[in-house]
Amino acid sequence: MGDADGRTVVMCVDYSPTRAEMHEVDDVAEFFSHRRPAWSRVRWIHVAGLQEPGAVQRLAEKYELHPLTMEDVLSGTQRPKVDAFGGGESGMNARLFVTTRALEIQDGRLRSEQISIFLGHNTVLSFEEGPTSQWHQVRQRLMAEGSHLRTADASYLVYAMLDTVVDGAFPILDHFDGGLEELETAVLEHANPAVLTSIQDLKRQFALFRSSVWPMREVVAALRRDPHECMSETTKVYLGDLYDHIVQVIEIIETYRERASDLTESYRSAVSFRTNEVMKLLTVIGTIFIPLTFFAGVYGMNFRHFPELELAWAYPAFWLISLVVAGLMVVFFRRRGWF
Repeated sequence: MGDADGRTVVMCVDYSPTRAEMHEVDDVAEFFSHRRPAWSRVRWIHVAGLQEPGAVQRLAEKYELHPLTMEDVLSGTQRPKVDAFGGGESGMNARLFVTTRALEIQDGRLRSEQISIFLGHNTVLSFEEGPTSQWHQVRQRLMAEGSHLRTADASYLVYAMLDTVVDGAFPILDHFDGGLEELETAVLEHANPAVLTSIQDLKRQFALFRSSVWPMREVVAALRRDPHECMSETTKVYLGDLYDHIVQVIEIIETYRERASDLTESYRSAVSFRTNEVMKLLTVIGTIFIPLTFFAGVYGMNFRHFPELELAWAYPAFWLISLVVAGLMVVFFRRRGWF
């Protein structure tokens, strides 16, 4: 969810197995002056748009978020990673900080946006750079009575968000699959510089796709492997399934990258083949004119008498001989399969 005017939109969802409420926060300071409802088991605060540093800073102070993590949130250039803060005897609130890259197709091009998530014991804070509709399904599940998402802990909500990001990669893969098929047809039918430009552009988008998804495998592996008081063992079971989905996406991306590389080679082969065909045709034409040039050179030498001046049939005979020789050469070349 985001705002068309570019302002920062803060959404709060409180939920428990029996109840869920969602509302937009208009005044962050006033919002923090009230305690969360007694029935709320998990609170999810989502910030869409980082254009108002003041609101973001108040959230960071309220939940004691580490300054280094807030720098990562505001930078918008972080690769997917996971960091653990606080807990135990540190005196700080236990937090897991997870960054990922949400992907979507806009105007036919791949767009990557940073998503930053803070996981506490019963609080989840998430930040995104701009408008997106990918959390709509998660909110629907939270508002649905009896959904597993409402009965689980806060770490399961983080899993659901990461799962939504990974699931969003599959429609993008379908989009690229269609693009590859169109380019494969274009290379075979009419290889031209515009097709090569499209291939190179597609390869750049694959590079962005790969750099956004590949580190997610290590993020999920770390969440499963490293013990942390905010990550439940139940959620780790679901993270195993998410890990498999990420591996599947990575394998498909690598397959598509190979197809794109093969397209480049196919384009070069098609251009080379077409060039060879043109050169072969020109060579055949030049070869046909070699004897004709010889006849014309000998016939046109500066003798005292030109045959066509004394014999009426001499000039037509010259053309007849030239055409017969050219025709015989064409028949010979075609029988040899040279063109």
